[in-house]
Amino acid sequence: MAVKDRDRFSTATRIKLLGEQTAARVYRSQTKRQARRSRLTGRAALLALVLCSLVVALAYPIRQYVSQRSEISDLQRQKEQARERVEQLRDLKARWQDDSYAEQQIRQRLHYVMPGETGYIVVGPHAGRQSRTELGAADRPWYTNVWDGVDKSDASDR
Repeated sequence: MAVKDRDRFSTATRIKLLGEQTAARVYRSQTKRQARRSRLTGRAALLALVLCSLVVALAYPIRQYVSQRSEISDLQRQKEQARERVEQLRDLKARWQDDSYAEQQIRQRLHYVMPGETGYIVVGPHAGRQSRTELGAADRPWYTNVWDGVDKSDASDR
């Protein structure tokens, strides 16, 4: 027993025992730290999962919202264009209600003349070089415009 006691109180044995105790304390503190880290990692993973779920859940509605806002702005633009077109047509209708405007348009487009007037079609120097389709509708006689309309409608049926 004396050898055992002496061995127990020897410096080498004490240092060895102290080293083992210190190693055990360090190991325990590391496992506690790792336990805390693993809890943080679990929380972080759960938070990441929740955030990803929110992003996935909100992606489609946000895309739909942006698409609908774009469609609404397009429809508002079309509405404004239609309103402007209606205003133009109202102005044109009001002009056609005026007899002097209607008479002017009939004379210009159909080459009509009033009773007692003599109608002339002046042929310029370039008349021989242009065909009748190159002339504007107002520059041709009215019967040519009518016949061209018949030809076009006949061609569209085929």
